[in-house]
Amino acid sequence: MGNIIGTMGCSNSVTDRRSEKVIRAAILIQNWYRFTMARLEMRRRYSLSIFQSIEYADEQDQLQLSNFFTFMLDHCTHPDTVSHIFTSPSVSEVVDEGLYLTEFEKKIDVPDSYYGPRLSFPLTVEDANALLDAFRNEQLLHARYVLQLLSETRKLLKEMPNITHLSTSYSKEITVCGDLHGNLDDLLLIFYKNGLPSEQNPYVFNGDFVDRGKNSMEILIILFAFLLIYPNDLHLNRGNHEDYIMNLRYGFTKEVSKKYKDHGKQILCLLQDVFSWLPLATIIDSKVLILHGGISDTTDLDFLNALERSKLKSLMRPPKPMSDRQDQVKERIPTTRPSKYVANHSVEGKTQHISSSGSTEPYSSDVAPDPAMKEWKQILDILWSDPRSQNGCTPNKGRGGGCYFGPDVTAKLFERYNLKMLIRSHEFKPEGYEISHDGKVITIFSASNYYEEGSNRGAYIKLNPELTPRFVQYRVSKYTRRQNLRERVGTIESSALKSLREKIYAHRPELTSAFAQYDPSGTGKISVNDWAAAMESVLQLELPWRMLLSQLAQTNPDGEVDFMSCFYDLKIGQPIKEVQPALMETLCRYRKDLEIIFNIIDKDHSGLISLEEFGQTWKLFTSHLGIDDMCDESLDKLVLSIDYNKDGYIDFNEFLEAFHVVHRLEKKANS
Repeated sequence: MGNIIGTMGCSNSVTDRRSEKVIRAAILIQNWYRFTMARLEMRRRYSLSIFQSIEYADEQDQLQLSNFFTFMLDHCTHPDTVSHIFTSPSVSEVVDEGLYLTEFEKKIDVPDSYYGPRLSFPLTVEDANALLDAFRNEQLLHARYVLQLLSETRKLLKEMPNITHLSTSYSKEITVCGDLHGNLDDLLLIFYKNGLPSEQNPYVFNGDFVDRGKNSMEILIILFAFLLIYPNDLHLNRGNHEDYIMNLRYGFTKEVSKKYKDHGKQILCLLQDVFSWLPLATIIDSKVLILHGGISDTTDLDFLNALERSKLKSLMRPPKPMSDRQDQVKERIPTTRPSKYVANHSVEGKTQHISSSGSTEPYSSDVAPDPAMKEWKQILDILWSDPRSQNGCTPNKGRGGGCYFGPDVTAKLFERYNLKMLIRSHEFKPEGYEISHDGKVITIFSASNYYEEGSNRGAYIKLNPELTPRFVQYRVSKYTRRQNLRERVGTIESSALKSLREKIYAHRPELTSAFAQYDPSGTGKISVNDWAAAMESVLQLELPWRMLLSQLAQTNPDGEVDFMSCFYDLKIGQPIKEVQPALMETLCRYRKDLEIIFNIIDKDHSGLISLEEFGQTWKLFTSHLGIDDMCDESLDKLVLSIDYNKDGYIDFNEFLEAFHVVHRLEKKANS
């Protein structure tokens, strides 16, 4: 009996030791898993921070162009070549307001070889389904039908108020969607999951239908078609990208010109007018305010509802202050930037003070508020602003336009208009939505995979009669299903770092100068803190530079940074022997801006501009930015060398393509 008990005791102790080992192993595995997941989440977050910081910096650059357009008009010896930037061409010159649908049929022939949808007006649900099927199969809608659709859409939009009022009492739920940015797959997935728009299934689409993605035109066609079929059940708000100057930078203009070569100009001009007639906001049950960006401490819904919204074709062209419209133009160049406070903008080591005053900061103490400027600022704030957790209303330094508004600003507006909730979009969110200001402000973002495949989910909101929001998330999955989490994060991180390295190289002269200030002995090495400070002082991206150091530069055993190693794996592609290094770096830095400017000058979208226009624009641009003239002679030689057929014109897109950043390792892999 004693032996049996002894054996049992021994067996129990062995079992206990095994259990302890199993528990310890489980704890180790759990700790390893948590550590691994934490590192992956850290990499994912800083990658998304890189994408968003670069996106906002790019928007600041876009807003800076409004300053140059004013400067250009005041100094150009041939102002007729650029005047259309400010007074956008009358759409009636291109597409007559009174042109009937039958007139399009006479003017634009649809060949028998066209197998896409053939629309007849008024549209039916069958027409909308035909469009959906065609776009799923990557077919184009013929230009005649596009122009007819846009003309009918404009006619309908002109009858709509600035602020649309809806009620949930007529339906069980209303669906609210955020930014789509040309991602057709997201729109198709929303309709698949949530059903097509109808009297029983109303939708509000909250702006930014276009730019960035490759199917902006198809999204517009689908939304406008359903708007014509269900004008009381599908509602569209204007976003900050429903703006023809924004479209020049972010891809929509190029998309339309490529898809509709013969009628692209007509379509784009008509779209300018259509965008300007989009409503500014929607209010549900007098309690839920839906608008694209946000609010400011001066937002006045009554004023917004009464202004003439179609006057503002582009917020990138703010109206000149009354005090600047005559003699003051000759005395100083107005530098307007969509922010109501002063901000600093560093260019080639020089600082420009750029300001745009709103109602709280008039241009002159003895000048009455300018009605045109007030209208511009009111619309700018609701299309460009972002919420923040801190109280107050401060300039939106990240974007360069609109403001950051705090919970107190939200509460003040809600009290004034007896509101309960603000739904806005405009801002990337990893999960597709975010709730802030104690549940009073909801951000909804409907473009999944926005920065990179797997970078984020999209979402939409279902609002019931009790106005309780229900969120539906999704992600269009083409490749991510085949990848595990580590691979997805790796793809996002790689793409983000690539974009950041290109940004770094484009600012090489300023960074080199900033590094040198911390290296008086000329060793080529500086401390990590000094390296991070130099990076932030030049790029102003508010990124965790110390965390990113190992990905961007090399360090020695003492922990010092070899600061020139930031540029080792990068160079400017397609080297042209006529280009001096200083000119090459300048062209690389401002390539996007120059592309937009040249596209504006190129009225017929031929891709060609004269040598005289090219040279004059370059000199005005460098003068405006305060860049030295030392590059002029080199540029003249370069331009003459690429006028291959000596006809006095150059293909500026081809020219500028030569000055983009190439990753050396990537080039070797592709060769």
